[in-house]
Parts: sequence; C-alpha cells; structure tokens
Amino acid sequence: MNKLFVRQIFVDGDIPQENYISRLPVVKSLAKKPVTFEKPVTFFVGENGIGKSTLIEALAVAMGFNAEGGSRNFCFSTEDSHSVLSEYLTVAKGPVISKDGYFLRAESFYNVASNIDQLDRQPCGAPFIVDGYGGVSLHKQSHGESFMALVENRFSGDGIYILDEPEAALSPMRLLRLMSNIKTLVDKNSQFIISTHSPILMAFPDADILEIKGDSIKSTPLEKTEHFRVTKNFLDNPERTFKYLFDN
Repeated sequence: MNKLFVRQIFVDGDIPQENYISRLPVVKSLAKKPVTFEKPVTFFVGENGIGKSTLIEALAVAMGFNAEGGSRNFCFSTEDSHSVLSEYLTVAKGPVISKDGYFLRAESFYNVASNIDQLDRQPCGAPFIVDGYGGVSLHKQSHGESFMALVENRFSGDGIYILDEPEAALSPMRLLRLMSNIKTLVDKNSQFIISTHSPILMAFPDADILEIKGDSIKSTPLEKTEHFRVTKNFLDNPERTFKYLFDN
C-alpha cells in the first residue's frame, strides 16, 4: 500500500467574516471536521462556486507550490489573486517526504508555459527546463497536448500531484490516457488529489470521491454523485432533458 504524503487537512483558526472564503461550503465543512485521505487517488467534486478550486489551491500553497502552478521551484507571479485559505489550512503530512511534486492548475497553465519559455531564454549553462517536459515548448502544442506532455514527461513518481480540473483541456480519449498515466504513477508510490467535474475521471478504480454538498464533505460512490446521475440521465434520454429545459 502506498505511503500517503498528505494524510489529513482541516481549517484551523477564525477566518474574518468579511473574507468571502469564510462563507464557502468547503471551508465551513473543514472547520467542523477534518478530511482524512485514505487512498492514493482522491477526487473533490461538487457544484460550481462551492470552493473546490479554492481548496485545491490552498492545499498546493500550503505544500510549498506556486499558487499559479508548477513544481516547488516555480516562484513567478502573474497576478497575486490567490485566497488566504492556505494561511488557515493545516496539513497533516505522512511519515515520508515526496521526491517529486507538481500543482497543475488548468486555468493558469498558460502562465507556467510562459515562465518556462522565459527562463529558457536566459542562458545560464543549465539544461533547458523544457527538456523535462518533452523538449517542445508547451506553447507550440495544443492545450491538451501540453497537459499530456507535462504528465508523461515531468511527473516521475514517488510524488504528490495536485490537479485542478485537468479534464478542462482533454478529450475523452486523452482522459483515458491520463488515467493510465495516473495508474502508472500510483504504482510508483504517488498520491493524487484532484478537483474535477468529469465522471470519466471519477471512475478511476479504487479512488475516493469526496462530494461537497451543503456544508459537508462525504465519501460518495461514483453512481451516487450528482455529476454521474446528471450525465447518465442525459445520455440515456437527451430528448427528455431538452423537453424539460426548453419547455420551462
């Protein structure tokens, strides 16, 4: 069994009421009860605005990653817009330290790619950073191709990988390929903590799905999640869904 690098998270301290994060359902839940990680792959799922990405970002920052994404070596900032949740988030770590790690944030991966290109234009005698991503500028690939170049070349295993909505750039076929890569990395003693809306990704075998609803975070079987039920109902009978949407 994998030795998990992150065992538990919880909110410690009183967040000022005037700060919007104090009103997020995920924050209210974590203030009442810690989340314990028990599987190498954990998904946070829930409706838009419930605080999934804010939590993923705060966890990444608390673990020493750049708020906009990248490894712990990245220190650029395009815009200082991340929340203060990381200051109130306590992370209980496992007994071993990860050898690798990465924070993939779909909405700011463009900024990571730009920073890599910028650093590689400054000759310093060191190997080019892009060589660790497959040797081709991430800006010279499609969004989905650059995501896969990152996972397949940069992720080396024995690491903690925090992903925020990785499905944003990926076709269904690429999602399946991503899942294959995740399995390979899990077999190399890696831990994944992922925010997602994708029922395909959530179907990863033996993963823990933590659904955020109201002010609670509960481990939920795939078939019981709202994402799965809505998707299945639509695919089973699109006409019924359209009739409901368009006749009201």
